[in-house]
Amino acid sequence: MQWLRSVVFTFFFFASSLFFGFVIVCAGLFPYHQRYRLARGWGHTQLWAVRVLCGLDYTVEGLENIPPGHHISYWRHSSAWETMAQAILFPPQAWVLKREILWIPFVGWATLLLKPIAIDRKAHAAAVNQVVAQGRARLAEGIWVLIFPEGTRVGVGERRRYGLSGALLATQTGAKIIPVAHNAGRFWARRGLLKLPGTVRVVIGPPIDTQGRDPRAVSEEARTWIDAKVTELGG
Repeated sequence: MQWLRSVVFTFFFFASSLFFGFVIVCAGLFPYHQRYRLARGWGHTQLWAVRVLCGLDYTVEGLENIPPGHHISYWRHSSAWETMAQAILFPPQAWVLKREILWIPFVGWATLLLKPIAIDRKAHAAAVNQVVAQGRARLAEGIWVLIFPEGTRVGVGERRRYGLSGALLATQTGAKIIPVAHNAGRFWARRGLLKLPGTVRVVIGPPIDTQGRDPRAVSEEARTWIDAKVTELGG
């Protein structure tokens, strides 16, 4: 039965994502924050559907750790679940993502209208420079920057080295890094169709000050906190 529920949700996910993509494209001339409200609607819709169809709910701890202003969020990346949750839990964010996503009809075009930082992950140094340059511009516009510091989805129990682009951006602009840990990978694997019932726990950590600090030290502090919290959550 859970497999059937997961299949139904998957069909709903793709169909509704195309619908929201079409709507955002049609709203392309609207101001950015109005377009982002539609992205929030997409996130709310998906999390509602996965709760109703698959029995997967969530809780959040540490919302008080989101500071005023515009900063950089570091999210553990283990499933598609957090791509929806971040649109709801944080202020409008420019997502650092692989450029291939923008090639998806409607979904990619809508994403482009939300001012992402779309990188070629094979470009290495050029990609880092792009994140810093475009991230600086987004922060100046009053838009947060979202980074998955591992650069790709990681499975439960896996750990990867963090990229330095987010820490470089933070130290050069004085923006804080807000680390976010969760255990969504236990219920929604990075590969596979099955969505297990349960409750995803999201923990938002204390902001990390970056002013005048070495980017490697900032990155290591974020990694240490996220890895320890994910281990505590069983992710």
